[in-house]
Parts: sequence; structure tokens; C-alpha cells
Amino acid sequence: MSVTNQPIISTGKQRLTIRLSRNSLSFSAFTTATEQDNPILFEPYVVKSGISMAANLREALKSAELPTMGIRKARVMVDAPVLMTPVEQFDENTMAEEYHHAYPQTEQETVLYNILPDLNAVAVFSMNRDLKMVISDHFEDVQFIAALTPVWRHLYQRSFTGQHQKLYGYFHDKKVDVFAFRQNRFKFCNQFDTNHAHDALYFLLYVWNQLMLDVEKDEMHLVGDIPEQEWLVGEIRKYIRKAYIINPSADFNRAPATQIKNMPFDLMTLFTKGR
Repeated sequence: MSVTNQPIISTGKQRLTIRLSRNSLSFSAFTTATEQDNPILFEPYVVKSGISMAANLREALKSAELPTMGIRKARVMVDAPVLMTPVEQFDENTMAEEYHHAYPQTEQETVLYNILPDLNAVAVFSMNRDLKMVISDHFEDVQFIAALTPVWRHLYQRSFTGQHQKLYGYFHDKKVDVFAFRQNRFKFCNQFDTNHAHDALYFLLYVWNQLMLDVEKDEMHLVGDIPEQEWLVGEIRKYIRKAYIINPSADFNRAPATQIKNMPFDLMTLFTKGR
């Protein structure tokens, strides 16, 4: 979708939303253009595999349409492994050491964090130092958030509906984030690579059994880019009675973000519900 010459809401106050994952990059922003069917502009960028993500971003900031509209503030959604830490145990002075111990492959990356007050947790994550430098050099005001932050908060609120426990699986970027809540805390939170639906089935049922959830009463809710959706749900229902697919359009009452093709659920949630 071309966004050329589409007015942006107050470029001085507006934030350009940049979503970064291992192999994908996109830009999003609001528009005031009355001829637009949707007030949200979404511009995926085709990542070149032969160069680093930092080099891809540097090129995208010069050639993509939304980054060249004069917005000086950015919100960066980083899809990276997360170390979830209880608020009472979090120490900013030791978080990097703890994170690198949990994820040794990130030793050369910058460690960041977001406080999740409603869940009494701190999401510790990381991003490539060169990538962070490209962003910080280009924008005068930058907020970094873990990509799943809006999803956790929204589904935490959703977990209060009904009387039974719920296990959530969010599929994106060839991975699935699996999490559950108990009262005002995470009961479980982890991420698994899922190149195939069989892998997803194994991980989901493994976590379900690990949490000792009830196959008759408790619920599994899946959302996102679900591989072989019909097969996967059919297999899950052989073992778990209540397995459901979350329809973003219905869940968010046909909010504008849900009408944008290929927009990840975490971005939809951010634009609909906020951080």
C-alpha cells in the first residue's frame, strides 16, 4: 500500500511505530487523510537476507515512505527472547548478567526492560547494539518495548472472563509464545520455535500437562499466524475439550487495525488497546 503524501497526525507529537523481529521489519503510523479508509498506515519492509538487520533498517529509513515523513519520535517493538522477572526480584544492576546467563547468544546485545505493573513483572529483553544505535541516531525520542507487551496485558484482562483457567498461544514470526496467568501474575511464560504445526502441537500440549490443566473445564486460546490451523485445532481438540481461535476483528469489535492485511496481532493490540 502506498502512503505517499498521506498527512500524518501532528508529526511533532506522533510516534512512528517500528516493529523488529529476526527476519521482518515494518513501520506504522496514524494519518489524518480523510480519503483513507483506515486511519492507520502499515508499511512492511522487505528485508534483504544478505545484509544485517541494522543495515536493512538504515536503508529502510531512507527509502521507505513512512520513515521519511518527518516524524521525530519512535516506538520500537522488539521481538526478542524475554526473561520475565517478578517485580520484587528485579534489580536493574544485575539484569544484564541474568539475561545473558539465560540467553548466552545475546552477550553482545544491549539489554532493555519494561515494567508490567498490572502483572507484577518486569519483561527483560535485548536488541542488537548496532540496530539500537541506528534508531537512536535517527530519532530524537525513542521508546523500546517488548513486542508482546500489549498482547500480555490484553489477554490478561481477557482471562477474567469465565471461571476456568486459560492457556494462550500467540503465533508469530515462526514462533509461538505460550503463557497463562494466575490472579495478577504470570503462571507460565515461554517462547518456542514452531516451523511446523506438529512442533506447535507438542509444545502446547506439553505446557498444558505441565500446568496440570483440566482437559474438560479449562481452555486453550490461540491467535496469530497459526500454521495449518484447521489440522492443529482438530488435533488439540482430541485431547482438550475447549480449544478456541481468537478472531481479532470480533475481539476488538472490528477496530481499524484488525482490517489491515498481514498486520501482526501485537501491532493490532497496540493500536487498539495501547501499551
